[in-house]
Amino acid sequence: MYFLRQIILDTKVNPKKIPKNPENMVCSETPERSSETEADGVLWITDQGPRAQELFRQGCPVLAWLHAHNRDQDFSGVRYACENLEELDWDYMEKVYRRYMGIPWDILTTDRCLVRETRAEDLDALYEIYAEPSVTQYTEGLYPQRAQEEAYLKDYTENMYYFYNYGVWTICDKITGQVIGRAGFSNREGYEDPELGFVIGVPWQRQGYATEVCKALLEYGREELGFEQVQMLVMPENEVSLRLAGNLGFHRQDQVTWGGSLYERLLLEL
Repeated sequence: MYFLRQIILDTKVNPKKIPKNPENMVCSETPERSSETEADGVLWITDQGPRAQELFRQGCPVLAWLHAHNRDQDFSGVRYACENLEELDWDYMEKVYRRYMGIPWDILTTDRCLVRETRAEDLDALYEIYAEPSVTQYTEGLYPQRAQEEAYLKDYTENMYYFYNYGVWTICDKITGQVIGRAGFSNREGYEDPELGFVIGVPWQRQGYATEVCKALLEYGREELGFEQVQMLVMPENEVSLRLAGNLGFHRQDQVTWGGSLYERLLLEL
């Protein structure tokens, strides 16, 4: 589902057309702001530093276009920039727009699932999933107070999703939208390799969801994030996760101690 509907290119340069959906782009040296351009679904692209900052202050989603003639201009505060307009595609601009508007990114889909960024509305379902003792036997639970978890999610969104463009995401049933678990990549202190992890709610376990989603995530990590190697840390007694890791192609590297617990460290070259 796309939320972006129009691109406004605010420039004094005559650029080459942006490929894909050029009919949704308006190009002008001095486009006028109006009720239409201020409506939801509009992304501004500009190569003028003062204009970019003005738009940013006004709350408009803006992408800076950097080229040889504006290297001395100040684009501070603008979150995203590009150098080659022809390399922009609609999916990337949709993601830029969503970042500014606080709309979670859709990461990928599988045959049965949608994997997307976690939002506060997911917490009720996640608390139900993590309430099962078997779920938290081998993984950390949520904060006991919802307000604490909401604050954590806000920080996590800004420090992981916004900075790294990855993290642990929400898994939804693609048809019903029901939250059935979480999966994604994390950074463990002291290790260079990103770490794959997952949680599937009890009602959806033993139905192949973890394998389906993790396979797709590993492909996404290789193709979209540029990962070359991924690790998993699994407690030796967690036979289900060890078996899944083996089915995904991970091999045991060594045993490590983390937070007072012993883990098997498994690696997979992508």
